[in-house]
Amino acid sequence: MPALIGMTFMTRVAMMAACASAPAGAAEKTFASGPARVALVELFTSEGCSSCPPAEKWLNNLRDTPGLWRDFVPVAFHVNYWDHLGWKDALASKAFTERQHAYAGAWRASSVYTPCFVRNGAEWRPRGAAPEGPGDAHAGLLTLRWHADDHTCVVEYAPPAQPDVRTAGRMEFDVSVALLGGGIENDVRRGENSGRTLRHEFVALRLATAALGAFKDGVRSARLTLPPRAEIKVEREALAAWVTRRGSLMPLQAAGGWLE
Repeated sequence: MPALIGMTFMTRVAMMAACASAPAGAAEKTFASGPARVALVELFTSEGCSSCPPAEKWLNNLRDTPGLWRDFVPVAFHVNYWDHLGWKDALASKAFTERQHAYAGAWRASSVYTPCFVRNGAEWRPRGAAPEGPGDAHAGLLTLRWHADDHTCVVEYAPPAQPDVRTAGRMEFDVSVALLGGGIENDVRRGENSGRTLRHEFVALRLATAALGAFKDGVRSARLTLPPRAEIKVEREALAAWVTRRGSLMPLQAAGGWLE
């Protein structure tokens, strides 16, 4: 982003947030978080769990909530540890199960369960129609540029200014980007949900994580590739991303938007 070099952090924030969710071309879309902290809301779920449909219905309804992408970014991770009950969840991934176990380890929990909501890295139970609004007003600016032609996402993160410039320069960050699918319907024929048609939104189809490398003027960047899953029929796709400090699961900032 050479044109932004030399500008103040807040000037960059204003310019980049103004173009959030605006298409930059026929094959490119750009999303930006703004400076306030956007909440990452995760749901660990499974088509093989009879307790999960109500939780998924709550998550699905966020599609019509005004704060979507601006105040919170939702992601549904389907886990595979209920597959032994007779229904193999095609949306599930061992990697998503491992992510939930990593959370359980951080919480010193002895087991994992579904449905399990996580908000900004902490166990959470929804209260009301939508997650709480934005948090810390100085969470840094996260910007995503999606290139549809090669299924790549270019991520840039401008951390908030730190009192000690030397310490800020040594901070290491990772970014995770998820390709999400919505409008998914599956007829479950076995297991606890046998005979039900389950509807899903914000389902993680792909998840990629990379280190954010140093960039000019303190901006960190990375490029990640997330090819579509042709075997999963979706009506719409979205992108979700979040930044963490190296070795931590707690998101510092999140961003996302519809790709359709």
